[in-house]
Amino acid sequence: MNLRGRNKVKAEFSMSSMTDIVFLLLVFFLLTSPTITPEALEMILPKAKGKTTHQQKASVSITKDGAYYVNKERVSEYTIEKELKSVLANQSEPTIILRAEEGVPIEDAVFVMEIANKNNYKVVLAVRPN
Repeated sequence: MNLRGRNKVKAEFSMSSMTDIVFLLLVFFLLTSPTITPEALEMILPKAKGKTTHQQKASVSITKDGAYYVNKERVSEYTIEKELKSVLANQSEPTIILRAEEGVPIEDAVFVMEIANKNNYKVVLAVRPN
């Protein structure tokens, strides 16, 4: 009497499904990698959930009506650079926190950024939390 089964169980693994998954992941990363730009400017955009990690050294606020403030003190457009130089005179890493009210023209923010760039100040754009 022959009690052995006719169907033998093979201990083999089919790699075809694994190669399909690896190929799909490879295609996914190849397609999405151009959208990642490590050379982009590191800026904090409005209405973000994160918090800034820089210590506040000087704050420049711009209101909708075009008024400029340096550390809560109103200054004219022509004296911002002089005021910032006096506030950030002895700082090792001079940093400006730029607070632009919603609806401020981009030219006003760029004006402050040009002053910071000319004097080698770091600029952090402040946002309100979501």
